[in-house]
Amino acid sequence: MNKDTLRITVIGAGHGGKAMAAEMASRGFVVTLYNRTYDRIEVIDVRKGIEVQLEDGSSVFAPLHAVTADMGEALAEAKLVMVVVPASGHRDVALAAAPYLRDDHIVVLHPGRTGGALEFKQALIEGDCNCNPIICEAETFLFAARSIGPAEARIFRAKFSVPVAAFPATRTQEALALLNTVYPQFIPAKNVLYTGLNNMGAIFHPALTLLNAGWIEARQGDFQFYMDGVTPATSRVLSALDRERVTVGSAVGIRAQTAEEWLERAYGALGDNLYEAMQANPGYGGIKAPNRLYHRYIFEDVPCSLVPIALIGHQYGVDTDTIHSIVKLANVVHATDYWRKGRTLERLGIKGMSVSELHHYVETGER
Repeated sequence: MNKDTLRITVIGAGHGGKAMAAEMASRGFVVTLYNRTYDRIEVIDVRKGIEVQLEDGSSVFAPLHAVTADMGEALAEAKLVMVVVPASGHRDVALAAAPYLRDDHIVVLHPGRTGGALEFKQALIEGDCNCNPIICEAETFLFAARSIGPAEARIFRAKFSVPVAAFPATRTQEALALLNTVYPQFIPAKNVLYTGLNNMGAIFHPALTLLNAGWIEARQGDFQFYMDGVTPATSRVLSALDRERVTVGSAVGIRAQTAEEWLERAYGALGDNLYEAMQANPGYGGIKAPNRLYHRYIFEDVPCSLVPIALIGHQYGVDTDTIHSIVKLANVVHATDYWRKGRTLERLGIKGMSVSELHHYVETGER
């Protein structure tokens, strides 16, 4: 399938959605942009495209095929569906899309965080979806990007490679055969346990936001999140979280990569420890901190990353004390209960499974 015949829909017009839609359109792909509220995309609709600053410093206007808040219209022509919304919205997207999805759709969550494809599938079942689209999840978002205006986006850096897995894993190669015509950076992961437990947003986002809470509120995010917010002390907390995540991976029979290994693979950033590797990452330069504490780095990454990692760990006998501490702080700061609102094992459809049953499920889709 070539650029002229492939129809792509991007769901979500936030930082990542606008950047991905514009980047693909700038290379000649036929792209539709969907957002659930029209107000957010009205200027893009009027302009019929997005001005995007690319990684090489150039700025181009990327025309879009369509801009809509109608899910039926958004999916009608699409073959490839790029879901670029906070993971806390994956379930809502699945329920909204259920009446319009087809067997030939390839749906990719950018990223899935932890358990994204599993939750999406469960939501389709609840939404009485009678078809069987391929549901994939990326391990992380391909770009470091920001929205810089109502119809403007900036891409700071593209990652060298991003693993992608389908649920079930038997359909990963089928999905990548099409996805790689758009982005060759996507490589196959063994299954969604690997993409879900190699979730670096879980390690970098919530703790760093909470540990810099005073600075965020005082400066409204006017500092570099990674260059300034990552210090030797805060990086030690990130390292402790990372060790717990890797241990949970071991408990379910996978070898999760460390944060340092991920930084080298994704960005080519090296260092003797996590602090040095993060400071050496050119892709993080210029990225500002959140301008408020009610931010997706907490309301997405805590319930959709830290909570399922901790619950999976508990099911298979792993203590995650540092993760529990960060979730507790997030609950206090947001005055909520992310254990209740997050991705429970019931929502993922894996409650009570043995390790062998879990692997069978993600490989074949059969319980």
